[in-house]
Amino acid sequence: MKIVASYSNKGGVGKTASSVNLAHGLAQSGLRVLLCDLDPQGASGFYFRVKPSKKLTDERFFTDVKRFTDSIRGSDYENLDILPSNLTFRDFDVFLSRMKNSRSRLHKALKSVASDYDIVLLDCPPNLSTLSENVFASADAILVPVIPTTLSERSFEQLLEFFAETKLSKKKILGFFSMVQGTKKLHAETIARMRQDYPKRLLDIAVPFSTDVEKMGVHRAPVATFAASSPAARSYDALRHELQQRL
Repeated sequence: MKIVASYSNKGGVGKTASSVNLAHGLAQSGLRVLLCDLDPQGASGFYFRVKPSKKLTDERFFTDVKRFTDSIRGSDYENLDILPSNLTFRDFDVFLSRMKNSRSRLHKALKSVASDYDIVLLDCPPNLSTLSENVFASADAILVPVIPTTLSERSFEQLLEFFAETKLSKKKILGFFSMVQGTKKLHAETIARMRQDYPKRLLDIAVPFSTDVEKMGVHRAPVATFAASSPAARSYDALRHELQQRL
């Protein structure tokens, strides 16, 4: 089983949209996928029409294997299951701070389903925290959507610096450009500069800004299910393909 995190320490960059579309694409390719929504807002579960779990609360997410597995829900798509979040997930850092070996707790919880899935995809909240350190330690790859703007570029730099300071492997970080607008000169200049500065940490994929991605909330479904030929759907499929090659 491989663990892939969709993460950014900056909000509003397309992290959840990437999680949802990648989970769907990976499942369509024949892999058994679990999308684990770690964000208390529960957007991934919303897109897949899965209600928040009322059973999986407190530190039991990390300690109660049966409650963890019983909270997994099937989706409308073959090979794709969802572990929905709920508002108690906002207290994960509090629970983790009380536990011994807190940095490895997430990995231990996910090991309980290792025989059932080929890939576990984590949709992560946008912050640097004890939970995110668990994610960094557990994940085989960390997908980081980057809008080609100054603040998003700065957030990507901060993430790389954090990995260096905490002696985590930067090889896990796979950035890709998100919400790209081809008519914006700033976007083109930022992409060119960052590709030069971080040639090994950025994938070739650039997901365009698209109204089809915004319509996911209306359809409550991945882009490929209602706009399969759109540039956004093709970009997410290319991202899925490149991720599979890397793994």
